[in-house]
Amino acid sequence: MAVIEVDRLTKSFRTFKKQPGFAGALKGLWRREYEQTTAVNQVSFQIEAGEFVGFLGPNGAGKTTTLKMLSGLLHPTQGTARVLGYTPWDRLDGYRRQFALVLGQKNQLWWDLPARESLELNARIYGIEHSLFLKKVDELTSLLQVRDKLDVNVRELSLGERMKMELIASLLHQPAILFLDEPTIGLDVVSQKTVREFLRAHNEQQKTTILLTSHYMADIQELCQRVIIIDHGRLFFDGKLDEIVDRFANFKLVGIQFPPEKDLPADRLDRYGEVVEKKAGNLLLKVNRDRVISTCKALLDELPVTDIDIQEVPIEDVIRRIFARENGLK
Repeated sequence: MAVIEVDRLTKSFRTFKKQPGFAGALKGLWRREYEQTTAVNQVSFQIEAGEFVGFLGPNGAGKTTTLKMLSGLLHPTQGTARVLGYTPWDRLDGYRRQFALVLGQKNQLWWDLPARESLELNARIYGIEHSLFLKKVDELTSLLQVRDKLDVNVRELSLGERMKMELIASLLHQPAILFLDEPTIGLDVVSQKTVREFLRAHNEQQKTTILLTSHYMADIQELCQRVIIIDHGRLFFDGKLDEIVDRFANFKLVGIQFPPEKDLPADRLDRYGEVVEKKAGNLLLKVNRDRVISTCKALLDELPVTDIDIQEVPIEDVIRRIFARENGLK
């Protein structure tokens, strides 16, 4: 059953275009020029209950704008959306109690108060019984390894500790839907790993539906089987993560090892594929997918190969090329 249904969702902004300099500022007092920017353009998708979906796109693609519309913070210009049977921008109390939005660059905790007091305030807002509140806080702080930081002022927490507290605050009322916008941005690798493991376990145990945006492909690869890619506000891809490589990378990487004293002339290698890297004893070739088996056989038969390794193209490289192609770059 689909808990998120988005149909031709569109959001345009009208922005003031200021002319440069003091004269331009004066001119703008009497006659203003505006330009229309479409952040989200006719986007449609559905998400089933319990899915953990990656929401990808370059900066300015419309990811955060989409999450804000699904959270009811923005009204769309056109299109419709239904989340848990509600229209998000109606902002009905029944809906607001069933979702949470975590923005990696925005704080919901009170800066000058200990984290515990902000969490207690959230519990009062959502009407959570005190005994249940204590149980949830103890459980979540233990999983995220920040139990000893509850009485520290939020401003004195590290970025990783603060983000963990933000996650705890968003999950106190046990939302059915969780929107995450760059939750691991700026975190060190240890904190990133802790947050990823926590989110994976929470999704599996609570069956929470999660929509995650992230520029760290490690987040997407470890957590999401399905990805939605948008660029310039338009839906570009919706499917399994593994399908991205199959669909947008028509080659594989073939690495071979050979005795360091053996030199392989470049003119002998071109016919096997494109040379990506060549150094003493190692060679990396880019080979079309439909020629991998025949190329490997030829390499083994014709060259002094001691080992061979076939690799898929790293997913982050494929995503980077997709965005570059869509933006007219190489």
